[in-house]
Amino acid sequence: MAVSRLVLTDFRNHADAVLTPGTGFVVLTGENGAGKTNILEALSLLAPGRGLRRAGLSEMARQGGSGGFGVAAALGPPQNDVEIGTGVQPDAPERRVVRINGAPTAATALAEWVAVLWLTPAMDRLFVEGPGERRRFLDRLTLALSSDHAHQSTRYEAAMRQRNRLLADESPADPDWLNALEARMAEHGSAIDTARRETVALLSERLAAQPESVFARAGLAIEGWQGDAETLARELCEGRRRDAAVGRTLAGPHRADLLVTHLGKLQPAGLCSTGEQKALLLGLVLGHAELVADRIGRAPILLLDEVAAHLDPGRRAALFDRLSGMGQVWMTGTEPGLFDAIPDGATRYRVADGAIL
Repeated sequence: MAVSRLVLTDFRNHADAVLTPGTGFVVLTGENGAGKTNILEALSLLAPGRGLRRAGLSEMARQGGSGGFGVAAALGPPQNDVEIGTGVQPDAPERRVVRINGAPTAATALAEWVAVLWLTPAMDRLFVEGPGERRRFLDRLTLALSSDHAHQSTRYEAAMRQRNRLLADESPADPDWLNALEARMAEHGSAIDTARRETVALLSERLAAQPESVFARAGLAIEGWQGDAETLARELCEGRRRDAAVGRTLAGPHRADLLVTHLGKLQPAGLCSTGEQKALLLGLVLGHAELVADRIGRAPILLLDEVAAHLDPGRRAALFDRLSGMGQVWMTGTEPGLFDAIPDGATRYRVADGAIL
């Protein structure tokens, strides 16, 4: 799985950029603010969701441009004939358009064609932030192994929003309408929980079996709601008065949290040092990429933003060695020397003021 051609039109600070990378390492270097992370953000839009910055679509359009933007990508082997396009039109700057081989489709369908996983400096606080960030991280891991996960999540959240509005706006709320919405939440919520727990079980087994190295081994568990569709439907029905009082739904997989433990120290990740948390996150992402490659036969596209800057030369070399042969890996950094240990054959670009050399 690799992007063989990437075209950006009025995206962030890139007016018109074309990249034709190889299938292995792709290195983007340049000064801060040059537009390196913008390229990774464009690639992250090849997956369902809001991208690695979770920005609004209108924010991605180039200042001084038309008001819209486009990201077009051709997927290389084994999908030589797949072309993905996404973006917004100037007259609808918050309505995302997605096309696969020219045909319009829902953004959730992107998961059937490509898996994208990223690691950014903002994620360094993943283990000390609130549960929401860890849930989103877990859902990206799950999506790479279960392409239907985005569809289930979208349907669940839509039904939950409707239920919350109904409980807030109508007193008493129509019980038949509530029953229908809660049945949908129960169906999709049970599927979400099952897919997440399968991902955690598979990844935990792989990480536990790995030898000790510079990449710390993580123990994983899910804390919070667990149950089948029947259980969730009953809890939602019984919790209507409570949920109406607090203005939100208090039962379901949207209340779950991903717990991460440093196996070598038997310590919660949130209590580890900043360096140890970075090593845990790196080890987790690398282990997941290998798991995906084994399970579905193709590695995800990895986007690693400024990941080499905080590693000493020995750890950088170990990272590049681990990534070698894993698939297409996009990396950014301010200095080309950070990537001297990358094997020959990498695609290297210099980014400056929105221009790609």
